[in-house]
Amino acid sequence: MDLEAFILAYEPAIRLASFAAIFMGVGLWELVAPRRAPTVSRALRWSANLGMAAMNTVLLRLLFPLAAVGMAAFGTASGWGLLNHFQVPFWIAVPVAVIAMDFVIWLQHVMVHAVPALWRLHQVHHADLDYDLTTGARFHPVEIGLSMLIKFATITVLGPPVLAVVIFEALLNATAMFNHGNIRLPNALDRVLRWFVVTPDMHRVHHSVEDDETNSNFGFNLPWWDRLFGTYRAQPRAGHEQMTIGIHGHRDPHEVSRLPGMLMLPFRGEVEGYAINRRHWPEGGVG
Repeated sequence: MDLEAFILAYEPAIRLASFAAIFMGVGLWELVAPRRAPTVSRALRWSANLGMAAMNTVLLRLLFPLAAVGMAAFGTASGWGLLNHFQVPFWIAVPVAVIAMDFVIWLQHVMVHAVPALWRLHQVHHADLDYDLTTGARFHPVEIGLSMLIKFATITVLGPPVLAVVIFEALLNATAMFNHGNIRLPNALDRVLRWFVVTPDMHRVHHSVEDDETNSNFGFNLPWWDRLFGTYRAQPRAGHEQMTIGIHGHRDPHEVSRLPGMLMLPFRGEVEGYAINRRHWPEGGVG
């Protein structure tokens, strides 16, 4: 069995094992060295956040049985995509594809903050009143479906090797749990790490209730895009222990920390403040 066939056969098991290992590791880290004290019952939040993650996993498998890895294999066999068209060597194509897909995810993240209709969906992720590894799995099912369509389009245009897609998916899942972790890193280590990967302190700024801080630090995995495009913010104004997590207007745990309320959140109220194209940036904000 060659590498591609092995990956296609065992991709679900590989992803599950990776998820379980990182979840346990970050979860234990949160217990040993937490960054912030929780404000909402963990049992309440985790049951809702993980319940939504499980529902999204089932829906994705039903709606997109081919999955991203299968799409990459089909594209490679069909000769689709830039990397296949120009016959880029495998050892170059893999890192180029991983970096390119990460950039697309960054652009997608900016887009869901810029378009009010998409922000309605994405605010489910930001409405979490605490910040821990389960926040990284908390996305509305419609946003997850749109994200998968964007991923399919990216794979079709780019033509990445199957291995690159597996690496990217594994990295994205691992870093999403790591950088949403309620974990404490030594300041000196954090300053070094955030040149290579998005750290919890770096991404936590993005979950501030203050809208100019929310519209910064969009990276999930690689931290370079925010520095390159001027959306990087080093620290929250109030400090990590004192900053408020969440979004204005949605502070009721019964609404934002229970599954029915989370599913209905995009369909309630007006879009105010957070969508980038409606922002009037205060002095010192990022734009």
